[in-house]
Amino acid sequence: MGQIVLRLDRVMADRKMSLNELSEKVGVANVNLSKLKNGHVSAIRFSTLQALCEVLHCQPGDIIEYQFDE
Repeated sequence: MGQIVLRLDRVMADRKMSLNELSEKVGVANVNLSKLKNGHVSAIRFSTLQALCEVLHCQPGDIIEYQFDE
């Protein structure tokens, strides 16, 4: 079975946005964004995903990716 991989770190790097800046703009605590960035979460709220997409000017698929097993 494949797995869901979070690519928030890549999108942040592409936008040259720091964790602190993103945290302020999205309204999510630094520690929670850090967990999300490092893939240490098992779920994400749609409202958080929507806020991330608005701030980072991206699509959900830019942040969340499904990797198939080979």
